[in-house]
Amino acid sequence: MINVVVKPDAIELPAGAVLRVPGTWQDYQVLLEHLGDRACPRVKYRNGELLLMVPLPEHGKQLDIVADMVKVLLRHQGLKFDSYPETTMALPEHSGITPDHFFYIDELPVVGQRRIDWSTDPPPDLAIESDVTSFTNPQDYLPYRVSELWLVRQQRLEIYRLQGAQYIPVQQSRFFPGFDLNAIFEECIGDAYQLGSGAIDKLSDRYPRRR
Repeated sequence: MINVVVKPDAIELPAGAVLRVPGTWQDYQVLLEHLGDRACPRVKYRNGELLLMVPLPEHGKQLDIVADMVKVLLRHQGLKFDSYPETTMALPEHSGITPDHFFYIDELPVVGQRRIDWSTDPPPDLAIESDVTSFTNPQDYLPYRVSELWLVRQQRLEIYRLQGAQYIPVQQSRFFPGFDLNAIFEECIGDAYQLGSGAIDKLSDRYPRRR
């Protein structure tokens, strides 16, 4: 049984917990306003249901590594990017989700905008979630038409590509052709537990920025 504590100023769930409860879009909006800038619990809305999750410590560790890895490899290829950590994507009455990170790559259609209109602005190229608690279904991203999704599960990258009306698993990212991303990620994770931020310094030495 999950112990849930609801206070006037807080919702408390144990680390690693995922809670699903019936809810409306209005409930979702009230909950987001109530939480403000607090990172926990993570909340999403889909099909009349609210999902709440409290990340485990490894969630943040893996996320930091994979987001920094993406930046290093994009710079190595000489590609421009625009990155957004923990930014809510929402289509009123339909869906609300907050990826851990998303990227616009090469083409930067919303750079400089203070807000993204998810009903009219172009979607991100890549979204990333560290899914330690099995909180994420790739199809949650269908309303937003994000072209590629990475889920970090059990210290492995699962890569999904939008194809028609579904996300399908693929072995290779379209943005990093020829890179063995799981091998790079595994090495970075191992280094991170020994070197801290030095893990990304080591990766940057291996894949220097293209001048």
